[in-house]
Amino acid sequence: MIIDILTIFPGMFESVFSSSILGRAREQKLLDIRLTDIRPFSASKHKNTDDYPFGGGAGMVMMAQPIQDAMASVSASLPGARRIYLGPRGRRLTTGVARELAAEKSLILLCGHYEGVDQRALDTCVDEEISIGDYILTGGELAAMVLVDCVARFIPGVLGSSDSPEEESFSDGLLEYPQYTRPRDLNGHTVPEVLLSGDHSKIRAWRRRESLAATLRHRPDLLESADLSPADHKILKELAHPCFSES
Repeated sequence: MIIDILTIFPGMFESVFSSSILGRAREQKLLDIRLTDIRPFSASKHKNTDDYPFGGGAGMVMMAQPIQDAMASVSASLPGARRIYLGPRGRRLTTGVARELAAEKSLILLCGHYEGVDQRALDTCVDEEISIGDYILTGGELAAMVLVDCVARFIPGVLGSSDSPEEESFSDGLLEYPQYTRPRDLNGHTVPEVLLSGDHSKIRAWRRRESLAATLRHRPDLLESADLSPADHKILKELAHPCFSES
């Protein structure tokens, strides 16, 4: 997959994208991350990318022209790429959205900054807007990093094991079960015996129950939309959740 990020701060990305799993994915040519600096595309004498908002108000707004020209240049080299603006009005980034985006051949991410982006740039240069959460960041660069990391996990080969992304929190609408490693006994705190039994069916059952329990305890709202089996409903009933019963 090719991901091109349009930003006025390209220097923010390299350390993140050169480390750990993303760094290995780039080395293995599974992920091609490109950075496009918007500033050189500005027609302004001083290469400005922002200006005062019409109608007044605090802060500055990113100008449409540099973004339009930068997007046109990148789109020419990535025809058919899905163009995404990281902004607060978009649909929420979820596991389902990440899996959907991972199926694309290429993405172009636009990072906003200051008080926002001239609406005309969004109207002409963007296919959709995606938000990583209901909070304010100083710019879209951090949001772009989060989206890339989330999407990369669903690109075949990036995690090494095809099962890894499907066994983690939110992959099936629930939180993940507890994980343990050596030593078996840590100052009197021991690993659950079932995980040492070698009985894979019992281990799967334990993990499912613990996943349901963790979701019930920390994010009960997720249970309303999770794909639950009759056995799951039975477990939740045993866990004394009044809103669920066998079905």
